[in-house]
Amino acid sequence: MKDLQTIVGYLASRADSARGGVLATLVAVEGSSYRRAGARLFLTPAGARIGSISGGCLEEDVLARSRDVEKTGRAELVVYDTTSENDLIWGVGLGCHGIVRVLIEKMPPGPAWPGVLAANLGKRRPTELAVVWQASDPALLGTHLAEGLRTLPAGAAVFRQKIDPPPELVIFGAGDDAQPLARGAKEFGWRVTIADPRPAFVAAVRFPEADARVAAPANELVARISPGPSALVVVMTHHYVHDVPLLRDLLPRPLAYLGLLGPRKRAQKILSDLEAGGFAISADRRARLHAPVGLDIGAETHEEVALSILAEMRAALAGRDGRPLRDRPGPIHD
Repeated sequence: MKDLQTIVGYLASRADSARGGVLATLVAVEGSSYRRAGARLFLTPAGARIGSISGGCLEEDVLARSRDVEKTGRAELVVYDTTSENDLIWGVGLGCHGIVRVLIEKMPPGPAWPGVLAANLGKRRPTELAVVWQASDPALLGTHLAEGLRTLPAGAAVFRQKIDPPPELVIFGAGDDAQPLARGAKEFGWRVTIADPRPAFVAAVRFPEADARVAAPANELVARISPGPSALVVVMTHHYVHDVPLLRDLLPRPLAYLGLLGPRKRAQKILSDLEAGGFAISADRRARLHAPVGLDIGAETHEEVALSILAEMRAALAGRDGRPLRDRPGPIHD
């Protein structure tokens, strides 16, 4: 997702994007592949690369073909078949035992879809793209807004992709340990909001990568931000008097993820005190609270704790349990 965000940002904002560039999209996968359908690699007019479609084994070949596409203006579908054992010796050497199809297209001046997608991402609205990778009319090949794609002739093949806004992470607590968490989330392409009752902590110099920074009393912060059902939330103020009202206001919300930093006994005390004050905590609410937050990786430093938290959040988004991949039955990708 981050690759596409970067590509779209380039195409939608840079003046020289009118000169085009070449876009390679992984449109179909059979068997195993390092990246899934929807991965993209963009070659700018100046020759810079944005994104990737593999672990690095296909890029050089795709870039060489991209130069031909740039000269001719004709889109090209490339098929990489790595199902044969001989591929490791005579082929591209993927070793993935799969078949991947990549469409390479020259970007026309001022294409419509990057601007629409960029605007929708800014407004946190989904966008559906359609990449036509097989058609009797070569002019149809390429990336389009799905809503504007006319009826295609028989035999056409289209990869349709719904682009949702990036995950939103809300960090309640702007201590030093929140800094690597915010940086890591931005590396994923997530939207990050920092919130804390202490205005001095919620400063741009401390969190330059944050998309939003909010300072308000703890009992007002949740209402000010109003995280929705798709939000990932972690409470890490390190202050009991702040964590209590924050959890009280967060627990009733249908969040995608809710975590609380600190020992299990501390979390149990906060929940017990909330119940003693008349706040009802159902079994479902308890089950949805990740406390202690993060995966068990033996984290010690701020950066390691951030890795532990981000990994658990990513697993929650994917509906995975965070087990080692070697213990996962079946393929890595669904």
